[in-house]
Amino acid sequence: MPRLDLAIVTETYPPEVNGVAMTIGRLVEGLRKNGHRVRLVRPRQNAIDAPVIPKDSCRENDLVLPGFPLPGYAGLRFGLPAKRRLCAAWREHRPDAVHVVTEGPLGWSAVAAARSLGIPVTSGFHTNFDRYSRHYGMGWLQPTVAAYLRSFHRRTRATLVPTDTLAASLAGEGLSGVRVVGRGVDVELFDPARRSNALRAEWGLAGADLAVLYVGRVAAEKNIGLALRAFTAIQVHRPGARFILVGDGPLRAKMQQQFPAHHFAGQRLGCDLATHYASADIFLFPSLTETFGNVTQEAMASALTVVAFRSAAAAQMIVDGENGRTITPGDDLAFIQAAALVAQDGQALRKLGERARQSVGACTWGAVSLRFEAVLREAINVAA
Repeated sequence: MPRLDLAIVTETYPPEVNGVAMTIGRLVEGLRKNGHRVRLVRPRQNAIDAPVIPKDSCRENDLVLPGFPLPGYAGLRFGLPAKRRLCAAWREHRPDAVHVVTEGPLGWSAVAAARSLGIPVTSGFHTNFDRYSRHYGMGWLQPTVAAYLRSFHRRTRATLVPTDTLAASLAGEGLSGVRVVGRGVDVELFDPARRSNALRAEWGLAGADLAVLYVGRVAAEKNIGLALRAFTAIQVHRPGARFILVGDGPLRAKMQQQFPAHHFAGQRLGCDLATHYASADIFLFPSLTETFGNVTQEAMASALTVVAFRSAAAAQMIVDGENGRTITPGDDLAFIQAAALVAQDGQALRKLGERARQSVGACTWGAVSLRFEAVLREAINVAA
């Protein structure tokens, strides 16, 4: 097949640390590895940020545009509208397709620019921003935000989502062209062989003591209070257990003061992050705002027993009682009880963890990149 010439517009990208940035970074890497040309359009991340020359070309640069900090998300930015600039760039070098990752001002103007030039445009549905509003005292905005998101994606030829459940939900709301692409996990990086007794000792654990892990943004929309309550229930049966929280966010400082016995590891990356996963025993993930939740697959690849609500990645990847525990969404008491129950049986923990790792073995980023490419080719062929 002929190689593609693509423009990918995103308001977050590595080295920013979040699930969307990581996912898009992996997809771009996969596309370039397969010989395709990819030109990124993104906001400038800091004062010294400059266009980066892609590996597949010494001529075409990423297009880096002005941006402003995203309220409540330190270190992240949103792009300003740039339709005129994008039209000029894409007239000079016309891509085969434009893929828009985020629904901010830059993303909206990218869709408008592509449509005005007759370039096939697709979009990704990565974040349930409408659900976030109620966690920040703005629940009254939820219908407005939801309507905006649906309007945004109706203007694109295809909307890429990570799970069958989300695809069915959006299709049920009248959104056509929804395609499931999925998410991958690096099983060589996230490997139980990285388990470190030295790190566990730093956490204050000895022998068979239990390490209970949370990885993610330390923020209200992650429902992190439920994880804290579940850990309290675990301590009734395993008093030597320790709660390890990896990540940063607006609630971290307050929680560190309120829970000084818990270990707040901050943001961790690469092998360091993988070692933190592998050195734990149980992974608690109580979020109900995810479209996927890459951390779920990372924990499973690390052979942890995951306790999560039956939504997003957990609904897609976990069979309750076979390779983890999933709970009916919103049933907080059942979530707490499930966490306390699995913590009592070390042998069951090990079996669930081993099966979890086995179940994600085929979820490679290479396969996801090929699926992503197939959806873009479909959009291009429909437009031809």
